[in-house]
Amino acid sequence: MDCGMLNHDCKIEREACRKARLARDPRFDGQFFIGVFTTKIYCRPICPAVSPKEENVRYFDSALQAANAGLRPCLRCRPDSAPLSYAWKGTQTTLERAKVIIDAGELSGDDGLSVEALSERLGISSRYLRKLFSEKMGVSVKGYVQYRQLMFAKQLLHQTQLSITQVAFAAGFNSIRRFNEVFKQALQLTPSALRKASTKRPPSDELQQQGQITLRLQLSYRPPLAWTQQHRFYEVRAVEQMEWLEDPLSYGRSFTLNGVSGYFNAKLDAKANVFNVDIVLDNESGLSQLSFIISSIRRVLDLDANVLEIDSVLASLDPLGKQMIPGLRLPGVWSAFEAGCRAILGQQVSIIQASKLLNQLVLAYGEQRLIGAKQVTLFPLPETIAKAELNELKMPGVRKSALNALGQFVSDNPEAEVEQWLSIKGIGPWTTAYAKMRGLSYPDVLLCGDLVVKKRVLSLYAAKADKLATSNGYDELTQELAKHVAPWGSYLTFQLWNLS
Repeated sequence: MDCGMLNHDCKIEREACRKARLARDPRFDGQFFIGVFTTKIYCRPICPAVSPKEENVRYFDSALQAANAGLRPCLRCRPDSAPLSYAWKGTQTTLERAKVIIDAGELSGDDGLSVEALSERLGISSRYLRKLFSEKMGVSVKGYVQYRQLMFAKQLLHQTQLSITQVAFAAGFNSIRRFNEVFKQALQLTPSALRKASTKRPPSDELQQQGQITLRLQLSYRPPLAWTQQHRFYEVRAVEQMEWLEDPLSYGRSFTLNGVSGYFNAKLDAKANVFNVDIVLDNESGLSQLSFIISSIRRVLDLDANVLEIDSVLASLDPLGKQMIPGLRLPGVWSAFEAGCRAILGQQVSIIQASKLLNQLVLAYGEQRLIGAKQVTLFPLPETIAKAELNELKMPGVRKSALNALGQFVSDNPEAEVEQWLSIKGIGPWTTAYAKMRGLSYPDVLLCGDLVVKKRVLSLYAAKADKLATSNGYDELTQELAKHVAPWGSYLTFQLWNLS
């Protein structure tokens, strides 16, 4: 095969891409995209269409690269629905952080961040941020924002019954005229024409009554997925009326985000490698936060994890590799603040006791709401916890004070980094690391100070004579482990917890 027949713009070798697309291997979904230059479209590796000849194909790392090459997204496999894949995932580079913020929709709409505000948040100049996008992505910051808006709008047009005006608003466009112009220019189709061409639109089950919005989406992931273990993790720690697991394939919870309240219920369809997700918002204005909400759901379920790479790294650890569960992900919670509260309540107590305390906290201080037809409880706001007496909680006073102080700090400093919590009495490195791992889904957090992690590590390596077991103490051993599995330390933490 002549690998030079078309340029190769993909970090994965061409032969591996060829084999993956011919096998329609879902493990590579979102890891690369296929440009077909005879039809001028680009596809996912799982596209059901007849496979094109190799000499007509060019492979790309991202859908954006394919779009910049003048190709249009396939209407059958819908690249906008593929799991996200960051080439720099786990390294926490400035560019990755910027992309995550943009992908979440935080620069869209009238109240979205400006490029200057984004730069300030990242701790760099706007000039340097523009240079990063130009050199690494081949597009301006605003160009990338617009591309993500279009892909999100396309997903909503394909999958929901929202009106075109509602789709434009949800995607961050301030006028329907501008939305139509940009959409047609980029995709050579009007929004209404694309909607008519959609082949797999669900039945009209969206409800819009009393200002509330209900919609259903399919969210893709790359297999394998160790859902049994993830489901059990949620189940043991679930909060009544805030979280629910209606059957072995489902997980749902309530949420609050930038003044919008709602809930979601996600049900696994393992054959299709998707979750069918119902989202209910308490008012139509919540559509402006829909991109951020969907991004948060994907993060909570860890749908964008590159499990092939993660499992490969963890499997190389001996003897852990032999006991590793393939496809184990990071079960997230809705916010770093919630994760911080869970961590404080879990200090030096059993999981059962921590769950009991958490339920008491949410029952006493969470707002109860009727959203749609469902009675839900929302996790307490930081300002509520700051002023709470916490008499319901049978726990040391220092931990109650830490909860109050954390609530006050987050209320006063909503954009503060989690590391800044260390200034609060009663909050240490374990608490902040846990909050980053579950509340922000940081991939590289090996909880060395966790008692269960310590027990499992010492048990696994006690009788080993390899280089990881020759250290003179636990700290040196875990430093070696963290270095070996970087940037996937969080996944090692969950593997060790699962072994217990």
